[in-house]
Amino acid sequence: MSIAHNSEKAPEPVGLYPHSRRVGNLLFLSGVGPRKKGTKEIPGVTLDADGNITDYDIAAQCHSVFENVKNILESSGASWTDLVDVTVYLTNMKQDFPIYNKIWAEYFSENPPCRTTVEVTALPTPIAIELKCLAALKD
Repeated sequence: MSIAHNSEKAPEPVGLYPHSRRVGNLLFLSGVGPRKKGTKEIPGVTLDADGNITDYDIAAQCHSVFENVKNILESSGASWTDLVDVTVYLTNMKQDFPIYNKIWAEYFSENPPCRTTVEVTALPTPIAIELKCLAALKD
């Protein structure tokens, strides 16, 4: 049996999926981006008239996406320290990885989860980072 959950503190999903789904003691988070709740605002992003990214601040997006993950975890009965595996999608590995990696170290200074970071050509909204997370919950 699995239980789906949506957080009242996190941005609304951009498709038909829950923020998280619990199966046994595992909590799976859907892809989490840096958007702000109740708006289409993406921290640190400048868009042109056609909605294309003209400039962005990866540090602002990193802090926002980590905050969104934290809110989803807490709303789902988990905590930051329950994370065991994170897949990170960046749209510009060469430019953004050093900044993202430094910020990652600030958030995960103790007992960091496993991590895979990959570059993708695009994400569903005009963002530069998205996280896919797995947490192991205590009984």
